[in-house]
Amino acid sequence: MSEPLAPSSPSKRKPLLLVLLMIFLLTGAGFAWRWLAVGQYRESTDDAYVSGNVVQITARGEGTVTTIHADEMDPVRQGQPLVSLADADARAALDQATAELAGAVRQAVQLLAQAKQQRAVIALREKELALVRDAERRREALASQKLAPEEQAQQARISADIAAANLEVARRELTTTEALIQQTPSARQPAVLRAKAHLRAAYLDWARTQIPAPVAGYVAKRAVQLGQRVKPGDVLMAVVPLEQLWVDANFKEDQLAHLRLGQPVKLTADLYGNDMVFHGKIQGIAMGTGAAFALLPAQNASGNWIKIVQRVPVRIALDRNELAQHPLRLGLSMRVEADTHERGGAVLAAVPPAQAPFATSVYEPADQLIDKLSDEIVRANSAVATETAQ
Repeated sequence: MSEPLAPSSPSKRKPLLLVLLMIFLLTGAGFAWRWLAVGQYRESTDDAYVSGNVVQITARGEGTVTTIHADEMDPVRQGQPLVSLADADARAALDQATAELAGAVRQAVQLLAQAKQQRAVIALREKELALVRDAERRREALASQKLAPEEQAQQARISADIAAANLEVARRELTTTEALIQQTPSARQPAVLRAKAHLRAAYLDWARTQIPAPVAGYVAKRAVQLGQRVKPGDVLMAVVPLEQLWVDANFKEDQLAHLRLGQPVKLTADLYGNDMVFHGKIQGIAMGTGAAFALLPAQNASGNWIKIVQRVPVRIALDRNELAQHPLRLGLSMRVEADTHERGGAVLAAVPPAQAPFATSVYEPADQLIDKLSDEIVRANSAVATETAQ
């Protein structure tokens, strides 16, 4: 029968316990130092997702789809045509509006020439009246001296009255013409301006048969089909500009105390793993929790109330160079860690943005082209009408 093992002596256990105690104390001191130096300045969350602009491409006019220039996942440039509609009706309306403007310009120039002609007629009538009045005075003088028959004096008076009436008619005709032109150049006449407005509307209807991309990006959610009849407002597809992405990180309400605008943030995505670290900055803190802006807000005024820690979305702007090298997708999960060392910043932006954060210029050239086309029509037809009047 084996003998029982003798218990270890207290002298051997004491150094082991001291070593374990030292390890425990050093480990605790390390964690405490790390929390004091780093941990208390870090706020992190896994409840964060990639967000961005989804630019809806909608029909601006009515028509039948004849061409689809880009499909889903295709890259597109800003201003590149995405969808084309049949333009036969719009082209006919544009030609008609062009002819109406040309006719209005010629009529306006003719009115100006007519007013000039009527002024010449008035000058002629005034001279004729002066001659007839002079003849009337001579005939009346001769008739008073019995040197000429009274009939001649009466005939002279009638001729003078007729000349005066003709002068009054010419003056009234000039007044009517001047009321129409109001000393306004032909290009600014109401009829011409109205025709210009019709031409602008017709040109816009024709231009809207080409639907361009407002921004550069990638096509997503294509819903339009060839031969489809579309009307203004119909959603045809979407374009996602991948350089305009950000992260919405949903921090707990007790994590917001030290978050400030401009604080640096490190982010990792499940798509690339921990090897790729994105860098960003806090751009803004939402004006309320997600529940506050829900379609059906929570009603907590009840007896069975349970407190739930709320989360507030915090927008984080990403570095565009890193996005270009490592593209993200909408809706991807992110892990966010904000550095709150700098706590002197603002919680809310103090001034409005100096410039629009998002803008497009693809619709501006249409106005310039319309003005150029209108000016060319006015100039060409003004010259033709002037030559014809001369």
